[in-house]
Amino acid sequence: MRRLLPSLACFVLAAVTACGGGESGGTQDPVKVGLIVSLTGNYTPLGSEDKKAVELAVEQVNAQGGLLGRKVELVVRDDKTAPDQGIVAYNQIKGEIDALIGPVFSNSALAIEPLAQRDKMPYLSLAPAQEQVEPIKSYIFVTPALSSMYAERFLQYIQAQGIKTIAVAWDSKSAYSVSGHKSMVALAPKYNVTIAVDEPYETTTSDFSPLFQHVRDSEAEALVFWGSGAPGVTAAKQYVASGLKTPLFLTASQASKLWLEPMGEAAEGMTVQSAIGVVGDHLPAGKQKQIIDQMAGPYEQKHGYPPPQFAQDGYSAGLLLFEAIRKAGSTDKTKIQQALETMDLITPNGRFRYSPTDHSGLSPEFISVNTVKNGQFVPTEWAKEQLAKTVTAAG
Repeated sequence: MRRLLPSLACFVLAAVTACGGGESGGTQDPVKVGLIVSLTGNYTPLGSEDKKAVELAVEQVNAQGGLLGRKVELVVRDDKTAPDQGIVAYNQIKGEIDALIGPVFSNSALAIEPLAQRDKMPYLSLAPAQEQVEPIKSYIFVTPALSSMYAERFLQYIQAQGIKTIAVAWDSKSAYSVSGHKSMVALAPKYNVTIAVDEPYETTTSDFSPLFQHVRDSEAEALVFWGSGAPGVTAAKQYVASGLKTPLFLTASQASKLWLEPMGEAAEGMTVQSAIGVVGDHLPAGKQKQIIDQMAGPYEQKHGYPPPQFAQDGYSAGLLLFEAIRKAGSTDKTKIQQALETMDLITPNGRFRYSPTDHSGLSPEFISVNTVKNGQFVPTEWAKEQLAKTVTAAG
């Protein structure tokens, strides 16, 4: 049967060692997990945090004695924030790994996806693009909330604030941004929201003043900005300089010190989405907060700052994969895939319930809508109420 968490005797990381049994009579060969992330290029800030978090998950499981009686070993490659380099990285390691995590760059993730499916490689993507799991590919799973979920969560918040008309800006070169924009356009009528300004830009855009002028000339009551990496900082800084009074709403790609630090005091009061784990300190006690703390404390002690959005994704992917291998009792790729499709597990990203018809596993209620206060992400009053219900339901 499905389980919300491993039993008390086999709590979370301990479960992947003590309760699963080995597959080959105590062999000392390591369980090899591939990790492809952006360590150079535009998405370096994202990929480096994913890497730190997956490394932490591996350190913790190995400290408990390993997985199936074996140590876990990471095989890391850099996709250089380029889809073709993601393919090169995958081809370099596919013959030596038992499963794959990454990349964070949606374009790279989509490039690797058909190769992993062809090779029957269990693949936990760190990118939120919708196309990865719609339609379902049997070996492809997603760890972050999908772009459509971030779009819907913002629309829920927008409706609760009584906002009727918005502007939307989106990066036409980013699969994540394109997917988020498409979902927002499709879902807006459901929440009685009209999009007055619908404006694409490119990742290399350095001047957002035309966008702000178009918003100023419209009836938009909020500006939703879809973008990752450098554009999120560039646009937010220029927004402040423009004097535009229409509130700026940013997606979870900005839920990191990598956005907060260059923004400084200018970020105060801005609205930024995040995974539930980013705001763990503001949650009531329960299983969800417990698993967030399991990651957050050691991560901050090791790196000197709380785990950002991307770290939540990487650590959650590690927990999901480790639990799937434990449930499979094997590193057989087909058995891991089958175990993932019956997964019911709480992670820092929320409660995952994968199934044969759902390879994203999450739902929008595990997304927080925050404001920046004193350099920290703090849930809005609306989000606090919504997250409290979510955490209480988990126990």
